[in-house]
Amino acid sequence: MKIATYNVNGVNGRLPVLLRWLQQSEPDVVCLQELKAPEEKFPLSAIQDAGYGAIWHGQKQWNGVAILARGVQPEERRRGLPDDLHSRYIEATINGIVIGCLYLPNGNPAPGPKFDYKLRWFDRLAQHAQSLLKMKVPVVLAGDYNVIPTELDAYKPENWVGDALFFPESREAYHELVAQGWTDAIRKLHPKESIYTFWDYFRNAYNRNAGIRIDHFLLSPKVASRLVAAGVDREVRGWEKTSDHAPAWIELSPK
Repeated sequence: MKIATYNVNGVNGRLPVLLRWLQQSEPDVVCLQELKAPEEKFPLSAIQDAGYGAIWHGQKQWNGVAILARGVQPEERRRGLPDDLHSRYIEATINGIVIGCLYLPNGNPAPGPKFDYKLRWFDRLAQHAQSLLKMKVPVVLAGDYNVIPTELDAYKPENWVGDALFFPESREAYHELVAQGWTDAIRKLHPKESIYTFWDYFRNAYNRNAGIRIDHFLLSPKVASRLVAAGVDREVRGWEKTSDHAPAWIELSPK
């Protein structure tokens, strides 16, 4: 089972890129973030024509999340986290696995109100993640966490010291979440490799591979033992009119 996460950075504007990648990569499940589209503007027909069922939580501007499943309709479990009015979380069951798709706030400029909101959102996610673990079922929490967990996850960590993605509080919140009992899938299989999922549009970042890793998969114990592969479709970032993120993915063995 192949599960992917992709901050598409505008689902309608990047639709040709998304459809090309779906055809090429054929993931079984896709978590999309930053749809930048209200509910009624989600391109369901095009997604269905590509062979995917979908649920989505849309919002104009910078938010919006969706879960796609190849050949089946995701069974929606939840949309949104408690006391959050933004479209940043959606959850479904697909083939016996609970899939949570999340788009954690960026938090910049930091410090300030946006960073405070980021930390509050982290708290909500941690509380919900703990409740999912108590269910003792297979769970994958995938998406754009907007956190650079370690220095290994940035081309030049010193360039990110003043950014909310690399603030000590952001990193600590991420590590505390993992410490509940989750497995960081990419880091589990690639413990010493500099793997990136985002390259800025400016300063020729992609061609210099000046990236960061902020898109993550956290696996519950019930599914972590099935992890067999993980990676990033890096070449997608080099396509014309593409997102500043590249799709990341994991492979799970059968039960």
